[in-house]
Amino acid sequence: MSRSRSSNQLVVPQSTQALNQLKYEVAQELGIQIPQDGYYGNMATRDTGTIGGYMTRHLVQIAEQTLAGRQP
Repeated sequence: MSRSRSSNQLVVPQSTQALNQLKYEVAQELGIQIPQDGYYGNMATRDTGTIGGYMTRHLVQIAEQTLAGRQP
């Protein structure tokens, strides 16, 4: 996997693995192949943006359900 150059500090270190799993699930649902070597330079910007958008939508839904007192 590629290393992130982000300077953000993770509050929950295990979140990286969970977000990567979500990324692969979303990509599979959309029929987008994610490079196994972790290099996204050859992917279309539209594809990576679509994956990120669906991930965000899914995470917002989970947060809304949690705030409403329901488990996802």
